[in-house]
Amino acid sequence: MKIKIYLEQSSEGGYTVFVPALPGCISEGDTKEEAIENIKEAIALYLEPVDDDILPIPDGEEMELAL
Repeated sequence: MKIKIYLEQSSEGGYTVFVPALPGCISEGDTKEEAIENIKEAIALYLEPVDDDILPIPDGEEMELAL
């Protein structure tokens, strides 16, 4: 899966990175490389399913979709 990120240098030093497609998915790092590694982890956590968020739907069909 490919996802667009935006990386910007902070005025205090380091970098802030965010994912426009995932509201609130933001991270930072002292270097570009560190910021990119941190946002990869943040994206994985953001997309991780939480059992409490999945509501059973009577008569609903469950499917898996590859992205």
